[in-house]
Amino acid sequence: MPELVLRVHRTLLERAVPPGSHITAQALADQFAVSRWTASEVLSQLAQRGVVVHAENRGYYLSARIADIPVDRDPPAGRDLNAIYFKIAEDRLSGKLEESVTESFLKQRYDLTAADLSSLLNRIAAEGWIEPRAGYGWTFSQILRTPQTLEQSYRFRLLIEPAALLEPGFHLRGETIRKLRIAHEDIVAGAADTLPADVLYERGVAFHESLAEASGNPFFLDALRRINRLRRLLIYRSMVDRRRFYEQSAEHLLILELLEDGNIRGASEALRAHLEEVIRKVPPKVQDALDRPLKPA
Repeated sequence: MPELVLRVHRTLLERAVPPGSHITAQALADQFAVSRWTASEVLSQLAQRGVVVHAENRGYYLSARIADIPVDRDPPAGRDLNAIYFKIAEDRLSGKLEESVTESFLKQRYDLTAADLSSLLNRIAAEGWIEPRAGYGWTFSQILRTPQTLEQSYRFRLLIEPAALLEPGFHLRGETIRKLRIAHEDIVAGAADTLPADVLYERGVAFHESLAEASGNPFFLDALRRINRLRRLLIYRSMVDRRRFYEQSAEHLLILELLEDGNIRGASEALRAHLEEVIRKVPPKVQDALDRPLKPA
């Protein structure tokens, strides 16, 4: 994340964004192809540097001092919440965390302040693998834990995703194609080796969910979102070998090219072939990775 903070800081300077401009997490998430939570953390770190100013209940605004702050200036030392996020994910996946937990337990186990814990719980809840328990505490959601269940999820996706492209109301906006292309060209250009696992995951999810949403049939998107929530932690485990992200992103770019050319049936067939290849390769990699600890790679 420090590299992303520097990129955003540098971009704000290069584009001569006027001081006082409202800077939103969603805008940064769209521009830099990261999750909204990651963008929020970037804004928090930029506030620590003095690049932006936080106004209660109003958000972040570009500081009048931005031109006086060196891009490479180190922010105040703080906890690496992304590392703690992956530790929680690892403990949940390996069964070290019970299904129901309290905030006091989590604060003590991971040595967190109330503010840091709130940030992490909000992120995990937004991703769909924890939810508030009625009355008190939190409950972890069901997740996929074995290569077999992951393969079953891909076989279900093989049924619905290519079909989504063939829906009568399918339409993928040009602006959506542009954003997806930028994100995947970045991966092919080398970001597959440097981006954190959660950001790589979000880019893949954004691609597939954007196509499902473009079908115009909400049932496709609802089904895919549920599967993506279930498989997130297990997919993190399979990210040890990152070579496949070059291949998969290249296949995503081909599908986007076909859609841009109006060849929807060809894109549907390419998406089917893409998922079939994933089914062939991913479960063995997950099996190999199950004995390795999950790290914020």
